[in-house]
Amino acid sequence: MPRHNSLNRSGETQLAAAKLFARPGETMTDRTTRREFLKTSAGVAAGGALPSPRHSRESGNPSVPASAGTTAVNPPPAGDPLPIKKGVLLGMLPQDKSYAERFKIARDTGFEVVQAYTTEDAKLADEIKAAADGAGIRIDTVMNEGHWEWPLSSSDPAVVEKSLKRMETSLHNAKLWGSDAVLLVPAVVNPKTLYHDAWTRSQENIRKLIPLAEELKIVIAIEEVWNRFLLSPLEMAAYVDEFKSPWIKAWFDVGNVVLYGYPQDWIRTLGNRIYKVHLKDFKRLEDAYFWVNLGEGDIDWAEVRNAFREIGFADSATVELDGGKEPFLEPYLRDVSSRVDRLVLGKA
Repeated sequence: MPRHNSLNRSGETQLAAAKLFARPGETMTDRTTRREFLKTSAGVAAGGALPSPRHSRESGNPSVPASAGTTAVNPPPAGDPLPIKKGVLLGMLPQDKSYAERFKIARDTGFEVVQAYTTEDAKLADEIKAAADGAGIRIDTVMNEGHWEWPLSSSDPAVVEKSLKRMETSLHNAKLWGSDAVLLVPAVVNPKTLYHDAWTRSQENIRKLIPLAEELKIVIAIEEVWNRFLLSPLEMAAYVDEFKSPWIKAWFDVGNVVLYGYPQDWIRTLGNRIYKVHLKDFKRLEDAYFWVNLGEGDIDWAEVRNAFREIGFADSATVELDGGKEPFLEPYLRDVSSRVDRLVLGKA
């Protein structure tokens, strides 16, 4: 375990070509609560029920998502690129440009879908939809906001109510934008919230959201993050399975588990529970660790790609990196897009 970590960008994470591109790092540094958790060391937890046998996911986006145990398509042949859609986080696109310009940049730099954030202003939500439609790119997921500040594992009913309201907004955003999933951080373990309580409280509160998710046909995708919770793939599989609902799935972040596990192990264990994916890389040094661009860290991308192939994953994988700096933003995004092609999809 490193003695300390750092989210400062390192010179070694620069793109090699002419050192023109912004150095990638942790995307959420402007979001205080997530940043604070990324500054903590993640522990290793054991236990949890054994998951059910792995199955590949059904292709496409049916009105009712495939649940664990469904018959799946055959994985693509070993030499074929994976049929994964490339996504980019809205926060990676230039904030000083209009939404129409941002979505056009995403499309022009090779991305097929975008992940947007919870938007409470109805007029702004309509503007975002119109901009995406005009650019010909789909908002396929929503990153819920508020689950760090108001965790569903809280013992305070007022905090939980705020969190539920924010998730309801996110689900309605997803319906408006034509998305099929909302990312949710389910709980936060801290000195005031025991692990067991985080598990039971968060499940109880998430169950309150399932009727709305089913009505809107939007999956609630549980992400594993540095929240001291769901620290093994066995636990995450058991946590998702206990809902016994096709509207609760897993959102797998490839980079988040590197400090205490192996992404390919998580992918194979979670199997078709994985509904969506985040992509970033992670570099460990003797006395520090960093978020880095794809292919510049410790992740074995060939094994990750093999694992995705084995489970038949064919949905979207969204890059979660820094957005780069003008005037080199678009070349940087094209480079990131090409890294996804090579490392994740397996294109030559």
